[in-house]
Amino acid sequence: MKLGVLTALFSDKPLKEVLELIRPLELQTVELGTGNYPGDPHCPRKELLESKPKRDELLAMLAGEGLEISALSCHGNPIHPDEDYAKANHEVTMETIKLANLLGVKVINGFSGCPGSGPGDKRPNWVTCAWPPDYLEILDWQWNEVVLPYWSKMNTELGNAGLKFGFELHPGFVVYNTDTMLRVRRECGDNIGANFDPSHLFWQGMEPVECVKALGDCIYHVHAKDSIVHDANAKINGVNDYKPYDDEINRSWIFRTCGYGHDMKWWNDFFSTLRMVGYDGPISIEHEDSLMSNWEGLSKAVHFLKQSIIFEAPTAMTWA
Repeated sequence: MKLGVLTALFSDKPLKEVLELIRPLELQTVELGTGNYPGDPHCPRKELLESKPKRDELLAMLAGEGLEISALSCHGNPIHPDEDYAKANHEVTMETIKLANLLGVKVINGFSGCPGSGPGDKRPNWVTCAWPPDYLEILDWQWNEVVLPYWSKMNTELGNAGLKFGFELHPGFVVYNTDTMLRVRRECGDNIGANFDPSHLFWQGMEPVECVKALGDCIYHVHAKDSIVHDANAKINGVNDYKPYDDEINRSWIFRTCGYGHDMKWWNDFFSTLRMVGYDGPISIEHEDSLMSNWEGLSKAVHFLKQSIIFEAPTAMTWA
């Protein structure tokens, strides 16, 4: 495995400055945003598509720091019910596919997206319950008329490009848990898999280690991010919480730097289970801890994870 960072936390700095800043951390990979929600300050998509010298410059800059690109990230909602919004997000995804090929990157990360409740809607409708029956009708329409047709076509596009797309399992989008991830993969194709982020699973009440076992070889990329559920608040209001992220003391859950939500034993089990299912790829830190500065959160996560990640390949079982 290799340790890296999603550079979006330093979006206010040019890439060269970011690389100088993280040099003492001795990371091995960077994950770069190419547009939509992450923006593209460190990987200007259109500029790089149009200029081989600029692509060469980017790759040389990273190689000079001993870094490789773990993935390009274009998290958005390409199946948004607002057609103009969806089209813009889709175009970013398609351009990211082209750029990934030109840069030699094999994985793209993003969201599955979420449609509306039917034709003519302008806002997404995330359905999480089976009653009243209207909701099952919405789900049926969403999956059969929008989700499966779109991602089946995208699976073909990805296959033609020799790429994998990692869905971040995230509430608010149609793929948010193990079951929905396996469904879209089963019905659309195996060029689609998971960008596995345990933080979103913790607060939904799942055990990410068990999710890793269930997902197995469809994990194409991993985010290192922690979260914690405040039981006193969750016992009153549950975990579906719309309070602002900076209202930490009243929220049912918040994101935390790795190690501040779950201990070393949990993370040891997590990386060991990833190894057991055959994942030996990048571990990309995504800092979203509102109680720490970006630098402190990142540096503490690096120190913590270096003690837990399994970097080397196993040796032969001389004892068996």
